[in-house]
Amino acid sequence: MSAPSDPLHELAGLGAGEAPARPRLLVVDDDAINVQALYRAFGEDHQVLMATSGEQALRLAAARRPDLILLDVAMPDLDGVEVCRRLKADPATAAIPVIFVTGHDGEDAETRGLDAGAVDYIGKPINPRIVRARVRTHLTLKRQADLLRQWVYIDGLTGVANRRHFDERLAVDWRRAQRERTPLSLMLVDVDQFKLYNDRYGHQAGDDCLRRVAALASAEIRRPGDLLARYGGEEFAMLLPDTPAEGAARLAARLVERVFAEGLVHETSRVAPVVTVSVGAATARPSIEGGDVERLVRLADRRLYEAKLSGRNRACPPTELVARA
Repeated sequence: MSAPSDPLHELAGLGAGEAPARPRLLVVDDDAINVQALYRAFGEDHQVLMATSGEQALRLAAARRPDLILLDVAMPDLDGVEVCRRLKADPATAAIPVIFVTGHDGEDAETRGLDAGAVDYIGKPINPRIVRARVRTHLTLKRQADLLRQWVYIDGLTGVANRRHFDERLAVDWRRAQRERTPLSLMLVDVDQFKLYNDRYGHQAGDDCLRRVAALASAEIRRPGDLLARYGGEEFAMLLPDTPAEGAARLAARLVERVFAEGLVHETSRVAPVVTVSVGAATARPSIEGGDVERLVRLADRRLYEAKLSGRNRACPPTELVARA
């Protein structure tokens, strides 16, 4: 008999009995001695990233999404308070707790740091036991907050992201694509003839079918930044940051083939004797001046309609648009 699953581990994307990954810390300080001291305090049981400037810290935080940031206040380019403000202004990094570690004394300095969005303030020279205890507390609070957010953002039937999560991430990824001038691809996936499937096999079997398709699509997600969401009914959306049209086309073709190869029987389908999907995709390269993210969604939806019109069980190659203000 298999061991019962742990719902908290499952919610966090872990299997029963699987230990969570080591927490990822970002240490930001322009003094190598301070960086080494913090590395010695945390290196054994944490993943420790290091930055020696504010700009480098912002780039690392956006790319690696640490669980917590230990941030010096006095740095030569951007001071820690400004770095913290920028982290909190970006939806992609706003939830990362920031602890200031600084030699600045006084109530005013501490107030400035907390007003910028920091969760704690530790003075130098550091006491490793105190720093470890503070970090442990804030990591625990972050894990609890992350779990609550996941409950809000997870589709109850399929276990993938829900429409609310998709809408929020689409806005965030569009703004990042504008800033970094990188491509953003969107795929819309529809289960072909799903009403006929429900009519033939019943709604419980239909729910199982959607879960199977969601699992197959999830298996095609290769990067942490990609998102699979239930878009509505029998439709799913796949959001692919920093992915050009060619990459989206390959993924769409693989997904169509994978669902067909699964061989889930669909006797009443007019497409094939098994469950199939149709996919529409679009790619945008948003300009820094602005653009309309809704155009990307409309174009992907149009390509999905074309896939259905041309016989289903296929993917229409993505069309690329360049957004302008």
